[in-house]
Amino acid sequence: MAISSHLLLPLLLAAAAASTFAGANDLVGELQSLRSRSPAGVIHLTDTSVTRFLSSPAPRPYSVLVFFDATSLHSKTDLHLPQLRREFALLSASFHANNPDSSDLFFADIEFSESQHSFSQFGVNSLPHVRLIRPEHSRLADSEQMDQSHFSRLADSMVEFVEARTGLEVGPIVRPPLVSRNQMILLVLLFLISIPFGIKRIMEGDTLLHDRKLWMAGALFVYFFSVSGGMYGIIRHTPMFITDREDPNKLVFFYQGSGMQLGAEGFAVGFLYTLVGLMIAVVTHLLVKVESLQTQRFAMLAVMAIGWWAVRKVIYLDNWKTGYGIHTFWPSSWR
Repeated sequence: MAISSHLLLPLLLAAAAASTFAGANDLVGELQSLRSRSPAGVIHLTDTSVTRFLSSPAPRPYSVLVFFDATSLHSKTDLHLPQLRREFALLSASFHANNPDSSDLFFADIEFSESQHSFSQFGVNSLPHVRLIRPEHSRLADSEQMDQSHFSRLADSMVEFVEARTGLEVGPIVRPPLVSRNQMILLVLLFLISIPFGIKRIMEGDTLLHDRKLWMAGALFVYFFSVSGGMYGIIRHTPMFITDREDPNKLVFFYQGSGMQLGAEGFAVGFLYTLVGLMIAVVTHLLVKVESLQTQRFAMLAVMAIGWWAVRKVIYLDNWKTGYGIHTFWPSSWR
């Protein structure tokens, strides 16, 4: 029986569509299998798998969010690559926990030493770097790059990028508890056992909370932590120092410019503030009890000299970093 030429073309198109659909389903099945065997659902890609899963003809039935990593750069604290990689894995695990049956979005990572060709295809020349390859992207270079601002709040800000670009709902970030269930049980048991001993020590007035030296050390720590910008460093994940761009073997502890502050800068200024505060405390609480007038005068001169040096150093560092200067204003009647 001869097949009419009018029916041949639709049959060929239908066969081609069926073949393409079957191939796409095979790719989705492979990705789901790799995801199930990967920690946190992050699929590790190489040059070969990038070609297979991301360079296949568009449109594809899935999107892929790729984290670009370089193990050799993990030691550079200013890049925060290990931390961002953990947050990326947390994003992946949370998405799959909230969307267990979804095959619309997969998470993957690529390591530079293994897949330099893929880095070149994507046009990646700096890290950290995250790309979203959507179904309609036929060229890897056309994929969407995650802006640096989406790294600011780690996984929580990455969620905003994914939901805005894919239209998918990631759901709440599921962070592991700081203390496991068994550890919590052990801590509770130890606390219950220690209650009778604690009550006895409190009644006798023989605890650390009754030690004046401990309270004084705690007050000094709180003061130093406050004036050195310690909380700012924790919130902003400020590095203690960075490497010099011109000389990678040189460390930079003081960064000139008001747009960035290093941890070493805050600790240096905090030390100067604490030094002046301690000297004032010594003068007002200890020096007044000294009977020798000569000793009092000598100590006061030393305190004034050290205080002048410390304040001058703070003013100098502030002027060097921000350009802000302190000017002397005399009363008009003195002029």
